[in-house]
Amino acid sequence: MSLTLAEVEHIAHLARLQLSEEEKIRFREQLSAILEYAARLQQVDTRDIPPTSSVLPPRSRLREDEPHAPFSRDKILANAPNSHQGYFRVPPVLE
Repeated sequence: MSLTLAEVEHIAHLARLQLSEEEKIRFREQLSAILEYAARLQQVDTRDIPPTSSVLPPRSRLREDEPHAPFSRDKILANAPNSHQGYFRVPPVLE
Protein backbone atom coordinates (compact mmCIF):
# COMPACT_ATOMS: atom_id res chain seq x y z
CA MET A 1 0.00 0.00 0.00
CA SER A 2 1.65 3.16 -1.18
CA LEU A 3 0.59 6.56 0.10
CA THR A 4 0.24 9.55 -2.16
CA LEU A 5 1.83 12.90 -1.40
CA ALA A 6 -1.67 14.30 -0.86
CA GLU A 7 -2.28 11.70 1.87
CA VAL A 8 1.04 12.55 3.53
CA GLU A 9 0.14 16.24 3.40
CA HIS A 10 -3.23 15.44 4.99
CA ILE A 11 -1.56 13.43 7.78
CA ALA A 12 0.93 16.26 8.33
CA HIS A 13 -1.96 18.74 8.50
CA LEU A 14 -3.74 16.61 11.10
CA ALA A 15 -0.52 16.41 13.14
CA ARG A 16 0.01 20.16 12.70
CA LEU A 17 3.39 19.61 11.00
CA GLN A 18 5.03 21.82 8.42
CA LEU A 19 6.96 19.53 6.07
CA SER A 20 9.34 20.41 3.27
CA GLU A 21 8.96 18.70 -0.10
CA GLU A 22 11.94 16.48 0.72
CA GLU A 23 10.38 15.45 4.05
CA LYS A 24 7.05 14.69 2.36
CA ILE A 25 8.79 12.32 -0.04
CA ARG A 26 10.81 10.67 2.74
CA PHE A 27 7.77 10.26 5.01
CA ARG A 28 5.70 8.93 2.09
CA GLU A 29 8.26 6.14 1.64
CA GLN A 30 8.55 5.41 5.37
CA LEU A 31 4.80 5.44 6.06
CA SER A 32 4.14 3.29 3.00
CA ALA A 33 6.70 0.74 4.25
CA ILE A 34 5.02 0.68 7.66
CA LEU A 35 1.58 0.12 6.11
CA GLU A 36 2.92 -2.65 3.87
CA TYR A 37 4.45 -4.37 6.89
CA ALA A 38 1.16 -4.10 8.80
CA ALA A 39 -0.66 -5.58 5.80
CA ARG A 40 1.76 -8.54 5.82
CA LEU A 41 1.17 -9.07 9.54
CA GLN A 42 -2.59 -9.18 8.96
CA GLN A 43 -2.11 -12.13 6.59
CA VAL A 44 -0.53 -14.30 9.32
CA ASP A 45 -2.88 -17.01 10.59
CA THR A 46 -3.19 -16.47 14.36
CA ARG A 47 -6.34 -18.52 15.03
CA ASP A 48 -4.49 -21.09 17.15
CA ILE A 49 -2.49 -18.55 19.16
CA PRO A 50 -4.09 -17.52 22.46
CA PRO A 51 -4.34 -13.79 23.14
CA THR A 52 -1.62 -12.47 25.41
CA SER A 53 -0.77 -9.16 27.02
CA SER A 54 2.97 -9.83 26.79
CA VAL A 55 5.24 -12.22 24.96
CA LEU A 56 7.39 -12.57 28.08
CA PRO A 57 6.55 -14.96 30.90
CA PRO A 58 5.27 -13.29 34.07
CA ARG A 59 8.15 -12.45 36.40
CA SER A 60 6.29 -11.40 39.50
CA ARG A 61 3.06 -12.59 40.92
CA LEU A 62 0.67 -10.02 42.30
CA ARG A 63 -0.70 -10.51 45.75
CA GLU A 64 -4.38 -11.09 46.29
CA ASP A 65 -6.32 -7.91 46.85
CA GLU A 66 -7.53 -8.01 50.43
CA PRO A 67 -9.53 -5.20 52.03
CA HIS A 68 -8.17 -3.69 55.23
CA ALA A 69 -8.77 -0.66 57.42
CA PRO A 70 -7.70 2.64 55.85
CA PHE A 71 -4.69 4.56 57.12
CA SER A 72 -5.32 7.39 59.51
CA ARG A 73 -5.03 10.96 58.25
CA ASP A 74 -2.09 11.59 60.59
CA LYS A 75 -0.20 8.60 59.21
CA ILE A 76 -0.79 9.74 55.62
CA LEU A 77 0.25 13.33 56.34
CA ALA A 78 3.38 12.16 58.21
CA ASN A 79 5.20 11.89 54.86
CA ALA A 80 3.92 15.18 53.47
CA PRO A 81 6.57 17.87 53.14
CA ASN A 82 4.02 20.47 54.25
CA SER A 83 0.56 20.10 55.75
CA HIS A 84 -1.94 22.40 57.43
CA GLN A 85 -5.04 21.49 59.45
CA GLY A 86 -5.21 17.93 58.13
CA TYR A 87 -4.61 18.76 54.44
CA PHE A 88 -1.65 18.68 52.09
CA ARG A 89 -0.25 22.15 51.62
CA VAL A 90 1.12 22.86 48.14
CA PRO A 91 2.59 25.98 46.59
CA PRO A 92 0.13 28.13 44.64
CA VAL A 93 -0.05 27.41 40.93
CA LEU A 94 -1.63 30.71 39.93
CA GLU A 95 -0.18 34.15 40.41
